[in-house]
Formats: sequence, C-alpha cells, structure tokens
Amino acid sequence: MWQVHQSSAPPNQPGPPFNAPAARRLRAALGMGPEHVAHGMRVSYGLTYVTPDLVVAWERGIAQPGNPELTALAGVLWCAPGELIGRPRSLREHRIAAGVAPEDVARAAGMDLRSYLRMEESDQWRGNERQAAALSQVLRLSLPDFVAVTGREQRLAELLRSAATTRWQGYVKPVGKVAPVARGVLEQVLQGLHEDYQGHMAATLSWGGGSSEASESGRVFLDRIVENFWTAVRQRTG
Repeated sequence: MWQVHQSSAPPNQPGPPFNAPAARRLRAALGMGPEHVAHGMRVSYGLTYVTPDLVVAWERGIAQPGNPELTALAGVLWCAPGELIGRPRSLREHRIAAGVAPEDVARAAGMDLRSYLRMEESDQWRGNERQAAALSQVLRLSLPDFVAVTGREQRLAELLRSAATTRWQGYVKPVGKVAPVARGVLEQVLQGLHEDYQGHMAATLSWGGGSSEASESGRVFLDRIVENFWTAVRQRTG
C-alpha cells in the first residue's frame, strides 16, 4: 500500500517542470476523473488540500505540483515520477526525474551530503572529473544533459561559435574536452557547422538581402549553435 504523508497545507518548495499532457493522458488511460485522483491523494497521501479543481489546474498548466504532490500524483496514477516531469534542466530536476535520493547521489560521487545539497541549491556543479562521471552514471544523464548540468554548456557554445565563424580545425580538441565525443565525429560535425554557417550567410546575400539581413540570419544560427551541434552528433552516432 502507498505510504501516507501527513500534510495539511501545500508545500512551499517548487517542483520540477511538470508534464501536464502526460498527467492528463495517464489519468484518462486509467479511466479516472480528476475527482478520483484528488481523492486518492487525500486518502493515501494525506494531502487534504488537493481538490479536483487543483488536479485540473495542474493538467491545464495553470498550476504546478510541488515535490510531495508530484510523488503522490505518480502513486495515484501508477507511474514513475519521471513520467510526469518535463525535460529537466537543473541538477535537482535531473535527480528527481531519476528517482534518486540526494543521499545516494552524494554517496556515489564520494562527497558529503551538505556539499552536494549546496550544489543543488546554487545549481552549480563543483565536483571533479571522477565525481562528474559518477554523477552522470547515477542520474543516467545523456551527454547533452551531462554537459549542461556540469556547467559546461556556455563554454561549449563559445567554442562552437568560434569554430563556425573561423577555422573549425583548431577547435576539435577544445570542444572534445568539454563534450567528450569521438574525434572523427567531432571533425565531421564542426566542419558541417562551419559550412552551414558560411552557406547560410551566402544564401541570405544571394537572395538580395543586405549585410544587415545576413548578420541577423547568422546571429540566429549562432544562437542555436549548441542545439545544432547535438542534433548533428545524434545524426552521426545513431
């Protein structure tokens, strides 16, 4: 039977990004109405303030459940909490999505719990390479998420912009240190980004646009350079 959590007021701690459409689909698949969900959360989890209207507000994106509410909702809908979470971005959101306790993350990374929780609160990873590898394993992070969570995404964006706008060959090794992708794949991807950027600029000018239009078009491309990079990596690694 589900564990009962005693609570008489909504928690103040915000929850991770909530996947409202998923909650709606899961409830419908079980043949439940919002009133059934609210009843289950009140009776089985002690969240006495949860009403059918609040459940509907969650499903419409008007309100967002906190951590205890998300856990209870997952229990009532017979799913893992991660199924109700949108794409996580922060360290805490990834941990919640993986269903791992902070104590387990700290133990796996070989650090004390207090230090790890400070990293979650500040959303700044300060561990070394060995600890980062342990973090990636325990939270089952994809490579793009690993780069983002460990605070390397901004540096990656800077390197990629330079590779696209100058000589890409000189950025294979620096990019590889930030995003550990096979060298052969990196070379193909960086060359492709460079050619795409140059071709984008040339095409804008050939269509009769002036230098201002070309600059704006190039700026948009560079703003999405990290997204373009990971898309190209996935295409080449399957």
